[in-house]
Amino acid sequence: MAPGYCLSALRTFFIFSFTLLLASCGPEQRAEPDYDILITGGMIYDGTGADPIPGDVAIKGERIVYIGPDAPGTAAETVDAKGKAVSPGFINTLSWGVDSLLIDGRGMSDLKQGVTLELFGEGWSMGPWNEEMKQRRLARQGDLKYDINWTTLDEYLTYMTGRGVSPNVASLIGAATVRIHELGEADVDPTPEQLENMKQIVADAMEDGAMGVGSSLIYAPGNYASTDELVALVGEAGRCGGIYTTHMRNEGDRIFDALEETFDIAIKTGTPTEIYHLKLSGQQNWHKVDELIKRIEDARAGGLRISADMYTYPASSTGLDAYMPLWVQEGGIEKWVARMKDPEVRKKLLKDMKAEGGEGENLGRRTPADKILLVGFKNDEMKQYTGKTLAEVANMWNLSPEEAAINLVIRDGSRVQVIYFIMSEDNVKKQLARPWVSLGSDGDAAPAEGIFLKSMTHPRSYGNFARLFAKYVRQDGIMTVQEAVRRVTGQPAALLQLRDRGLLLEGYHADVVIFDPATIRDNATFDRPHQYASGVSDVFVNGVHTIGNGRHTGALAGQVVRGRGWTGWPDGGCRKSSSDWQDLP
Repeated sequence: MAPGYCLSALRTFFIFSFTLLLASCGPEQRAEPDYDILITGGMIYDGTGADPIPGDVAIKGERIVYIGPDAPGTAAETVDAKGKAVSPGFINTLSWGVDSLLIDGRGMSDLKQGVTLELFGEGWSMGPWNEEMKQRRLARQGDLKYDINWTTLDEYLTYMTGRGVSPNVASLIGAATVRIHELGEADVDPTPEQLENMKQIVADAMEDGAMGVGSSLIYAPGNYASTDELVALVGEAGRCGGIYTTHMRNEGDRIFDALEETFDIAIKTGTPTEIYHLKLSGQQNWHKVDELIKRIEDARAGGLRISADMYTYPASSTGLDAYMPLWVQEGGIEKWVARMKDPEVRKKLLKDMKAEGGEGENLGRRTPADKILLVGFKNDEMKQYTGKTLAEVANMWNLSPEEAAINLVIRDGSRVQVIYFIMSEDNVKKQLARPWVSLGSDGDAAPAEGIFLKSMTHPRSYGNFARLFAKYVRQDGIMTVQEAVRRVTGQPAALLQLRDRGLLLEGYHADVVIFDPATIRDNATFDRPHQYASGVSDVFVNGVHTIGNGRHTGALAGQVVRGRGWTGWPDGGCRKSSSDWQDLP
């Protein structure tokens, strides 16, 4: 009997005693609903790439308990999805929400696109940190400030979910983080004993639930790692059922050398390997895209388990560190700044920045200064330059672009976040058309409010996933809706070997998105990046209604998602070789 009946009975039959009323409306008389949530009338995209089917999705607790036509029984909450798609929650394979989610756990920029799992760990991870690393991190904080109440990577993830986050969170362990933990930020090779310590750090993190090892090889100090060092660390991840994901050592002039190194690591370790944000930087390199795709597909045909992720924009975003050679950056930002203040070092640096060839990416050689947009500063007095190009600042200061870049880093005491308009839209389409490419935003998960508005950002943080459907499905027609859903759900879930996530199946975690394929779109632009996507009406995380009718409900139901090596799984722990783990699709 419904509670409303009880209230009506109290008003109408007030002559009855309070005891009799309780008896008539007691729990034994109420019928419990069969489901907590029933999503009705939608087109169900299950994440496998199969054609959608009309039907209902029923949720009880954290799990999906029914998928099919006309769900039998009753529900505490019914959501009408008529005319909309119902799909698994989207997986962001490259998230930098590590800081923003500590400040605001809602993850709004991603959640409003349908993202229910954030994967961290491109080269750097939020643990394990020794005391020196903690103090350095505190000293380098910018607008987003927080205490560090953890040491290991798993302690960080547990701390975050304990504070409350809306999306689920997972992480790789960063190869650069492991290196800094044992060797600091210098360009040195580990001794055999140090390398064994580094391998043990990886194994410990894997048993804590890390998804694998991530590297970022265009930056110091990650670039200082030799191929053999990476093989040793990645081998530990593979032995524990994990993956290897890499920002390759070069994405432009020497991309094929970098690709061969990636293949070599994958072959020697047997570890499934993912290439972060696949791209070709610099117009002089755009023509290499067909050969790049062919080499990857030949490797896959030969049995190598290799795939890639990317963002849906023809512009990248990183710091001015990618504008300068690696030798000047050794030892961290403090030593980098100190070197650049030395006139003799500065003279050598300017010569190297302008020279063809040389070490590192040096994106300045491939990007005109008017195509480098300044978007993020640490110090308030430098924020006046936000939204200007490097060329504009160089003209204001009457300096060359190279000199202006040096001065920006010195004055801000940070690498300065910038956007490089350095990629080809045609290449973006060609790469996205490949079935082995998934999506990673390479951005944070922030709200469009408060302290987050003190800096600009790349629009990918707000629109990466919505843009896939709006531009590349609906406008350009390079894939179907069901294929796009697979790319951001079932495919990355298979790579990560997630348990009971990534598909709409009975018994799986109820990470579910309702969106309109006809209207979902990105609204963020390079000029106005803090604009939420539209077209996603409802998001459920672990069965909890988190976005309802396009608005955040206040729910913070995100969980830590752990990898195959986690000792909490019945078959977990680093006891197997990579060949013992289930094969990937």
